[in-house]
Amino acid sequence: MNLSFFDQFTSPCLMGIPLTLISLMFPPLLFPSPKNRWLTNRLSTLQSWLLHLITKQLMTPLNQKGHKWALILTSLMMLLLTINLLGLLPYTFTPTTQLSMNMALAFPLWLATLLTGLRNQPSASLGHLLPEGTPTPLIPALILIETISLLIRPLALGVRLTANLTAGHLLIQLISTATIALLPIIPSISILTTMILLLLTILEVAVAMIQAYVFVLLLSLYLQENI
Repeated sequence: MNLSFFDQFTSPCLMGIPLTLISLMFPPLLFPSPKNRWLTNRLSTLQSWLLHLITKQLMTPLNQKGHKWALILTSLMMLLLTINLLGLLPYTFTPTTQLSMNMALAFPLWLATLLTGLRNQPSASLGHLLPEGTPTPLIPALILIETISLLIRPLALGVRLTANLTAGHLLIQLISTATIALLPIIPSISILTTMILLLLTILEVAVAMIQAYVFVLLLSLYLQENI
């Protein structure tokens, strides 16, 4: 059976049942549950510090009304961060390389921020479609352009996350394949590509963390515009 580089992005199935939902439920099991030694456990203390740092970074640009979204945004951040990092392990599947899943996360949350603005301050929300001081002949064109840019936001969120993670996984597979192929032929070049592979893996860890942060940060900025 011939395998292609894109087979790693195929959703795994067992007896015809997709395993994507199981892979999504596994990351929360890695976080410790509250116990009597909640603050004296090193892992729990590290987790509490990380959650506090993430919540502080996400809530800084938001006003008091936006703090109601703290639990949703922080939970989404931890979910994406865990899935992205686990996807870098060998023989694992990364659900966030699927555009369908990323769109399923991006579209409802973007729509929720938009509906929140239309409900609470409809004039201000609709006012973003037309900048102040626009010449009269340009009003129809600008409204059309701003509407398209508004509607394309969830697509940009999903495509950005999918493209960055997919490109990183493909690069790692290409370089690792070249490393194995060159090992019996030119060992010195194979060692060089191994070093490049290690550096690329470190870069991909950073990309996995940054993309999860950017995804949630943009959602928080969209929320700020509507509250």
